[in-house]
Amino acid sequence: MQTSQENQIVEGVIWKQLLIFFFPILIGSFFQQLYNTVDTVIVGQYVGKQALAGVGSTGTVINLWLGFFIGLAGGASVIISQYYGANDADGLSKAVHTSVALALAGGAVLTAVGLSTAKVSLEILDVAEEVMDEAMTYITVFYTGMIATVIYNVGTGILRAIGDSRRPLYILIACCGVNIVLDLLFVVAFHWDVFGVALATVIAQIVSAALIMLRLIRVQAAYRVRLRLVRFHGPTLKKVIRLGLPTGMQSVLYSISNLVIQAAVNSFGTDAMASWAAVSRIDGFVWMIMGAFGISVTTFVGQNFGAGRYDRVLRGTRVCLAMTVGTISTLSVLEILFAGPILRIFTGDETVVTMGAAFVRVWAPAYTAYVFIEIFSGAVRGVGEAIQPMVITIFGVCVLRLIWIWGVLPFHRSPAMVAASYPVTWGITAVVFIVYYLRKNWLKRHIPPQRELPASS
Repeated sequence: MQTSQENQIVEGVIWKQLLIFFFPILIGSFFQQLYNTVDTVIVGQYVGKQALAGVGSTGTVINLWLGFFIGLAGGASVIISQYYGANDADGLSKAVHTSVALALAGGAVLTAVGLSTAKVSLEILDVAEEVMDEAMTYITVFYTGMIATVIYNVGTGILRAIGDSRRPLYILIACCGVNIVLDLLFVVAFHWDVFGVALATVIAQIVSAALIMLRLIRVQAAYRVRLRLVRFHGPTLKKVIRLGLPTGMQSVLYSISNLVIQAAVNSFGTDAMASWAAVSRIDGFVWMIMGAFGISVTTFVGQNFGAGRYDRVLRGTRVCLAMTVGTISTLSVLEILFAGPILRIFTGDETVVTMGAAFVRVWAPAYTAYVFIEIFSGAVRGVGEAIQPMVITIFGVCVLRLIWIWGVLPFHRSPAMVAASYPVTWGITAVVFIVYYLRKNWLKRHIPPQRELPASS
């Protein structure tokens, strides 16, 4: 069985293939933001600020667990893209069925662990007693649908790994529509409050998981899912864990470092918290674009590496880097120029706007530095190198960020110094990644002995 009739990712014009893959991911990210924003608006407008605070307080805990597993499953996406690029139907099938088995087992584990640790996790985060009931209601209902959430994310990873970024977008749009309708029905019409919002989210996730699995079951290709073949294939599972575990751990440590930074911001009072929250919403737009380019280059590199097109691995990375630098640099300038007007969309408090604009002036000029981290780490993971980018990122971003907050901030206490932890650590880590990438050992180590890196590269 052939994996594809004609794989344009390994044959077509590089910049076109990157953009064809990039835009559906970017649009999907916007709908994901809309999905989350609608929940927030409906809870805040129709239930009240206590419910809003309760639901909001669960995000860090949920993202910590879910982020780890999505990072782990990301190892499967790299392997799938390599097998697909190499036209290895048997290896591709085993990787897909191992990924689905991992989703089922992982979702079950996350449900059990989440439900058993929900109360303790919220207490560790010092969730206020007056919103604890709402937080527990939301997180408990959410965890019951964790298997569907994990299946959706793994299924999306499978489709993107073979170069299909459009169908995950269509499914996300449908899921978003279901969530909005059910939010309005359960909260506005039935007055189920926080329970209604949580239930709407779970049902929407079940719908998305069903749609993604239906696509994988019905497709006539080597990556088709046959339920009777869903099981762990030992050698494939080892590869998935080897590639995915570092990314999962990196996600956890990112979350922990961000918790420390958020605590530092909170120490400066309400104005700092409000301005940080507003700027983070603006900041999220930049990260959506950067993240979409990062996923694009990982899939592009994975498939071309699997096909033995090492010249395209390097050229594709350069092209993606150039496009991302140009896009993010432009956005950085616009964000600095229009920081005030944009921030006033979120608040009319001039103190908050002024402080937020100061944060923007610290962050925005350094966005381009992070582009090198995002694109080079994505390319390196695409060939199967996972440990080195994890180590560089953890020490260059997470550890240095903690050192800054605990070692530098106490001597120069100000909100701007908290914000400075980002550009300082981005810049240092970017320099390390540039040196690491240009040496090309990450590619040479994975090329078969009988093959050589093209001299022109």
